[in-house]
Amino acid sequence: MKSNGPRGRGRAWWRLCALFLLVVLCALAQVSVGSTDATLGALFGDDGHARMVVVELRAPRVLVGLCAGACLGTAGAILQSAVRNQLASPEITGVGSGAVLGAVVASVIGGVAAQPLPMAGAALVGGVVGGGVLWVLAGASGDVAVRGVVVSAVLVGTTLVLLTARPQLAGAVSRWLLGSLVGRTWEHLAPLWPILLVVLATATALGGVLDVLAVDDDHAHAVGLAVVPWRSTVLLLAALATSGAVAAVGATAFVGLLAPHAARRLVGAAHKHVIPAAALTGAAAVAAADTVGQLVHVPAGAITALLGAGVLILVARRTGGIG
Repeated sequence: MKSNGPRGRGRAWWRLCALFLLVVLCALAQVSVGSTDATLGALFGDDGHARMVVVELRAPRVLVGLCAGACLGTAGAILQSAVRNQLASPEITGVGSGAVLGAVVASVIGGVAAQPLPMAGAALVGGVVGGGVLWVLAGASGDVAVRGVVVSAVLVGTTLVLLTARPQLAGAVSRWLLGSLVGRTWEHLAPLWPILLVVLATATALGGVLDVLAVDDDHAHAVGLAVVPWRSTVLLLAALATSGAVAAVGATAFVGLLAPHAARRLVGAAHKHVIPAAALTGAAAVAAADTVGQLVHVPAGAITALLGAGVLILVARRTGGIG
């Protein structure tokens, strides 16, 4: 969809509004499922137990999922622009697997009782390491996504080695490898929403920079854009968004791949529209996945992994590979 001109921009904003309504509907569905018969209406009723379930258990779970999905959608849109590869996403390029490794290291060293804020810091360190490798790869032409897959495999292998060394933590830590919203509380939301706010606002403001980076380096130089500093900046934003999401819910696979593709189909290629659309799409995807996951008793990450694998195959076939 082209979004040039007033009519195109108008359609993009209307579709952003429609995406926002979709997020609200997905969130309402998510808050209404669970082992206890309680809905959002319990906030206005006389049933204290149902109100407690909604306020203390379901509301933070929903909000954490929405924020994490928005972070991953934003990160995916940034990565695909910065490395100019439609298959780029946090879990494929090493950013996500680095964040998972950081969270697992924190769990192994600090135990499963590690607090959300230190966990977010550990995931951020791991994500920045993965992002640093990605920065090196993005600085040269070549098979960035392929090399990112290799880096991800190494990081995932290291994570599995750590779990093997501490098998008593395997059950508790396994959620880092397959994202889950079980047990998410207001405490997990506290470090996540500021990260989302900063990344989303900054990435949207840098929409013009992302538009130029998505073309090629020669074009960027021609318009006077300092490619290396700006690419480093946006990759750091992607690492920050990914790390915040991973610290909160674990590796919710392929949300960062799904959301940007859906966003571009809806609002066009201009990143001032793509970034918020990808954030909204990611939020809706995680909310919907968790709703379905609760109904069939599997983690939300399993649902997104199944959907994302299909999209990955379609995109790979359309682009002729992952290089």
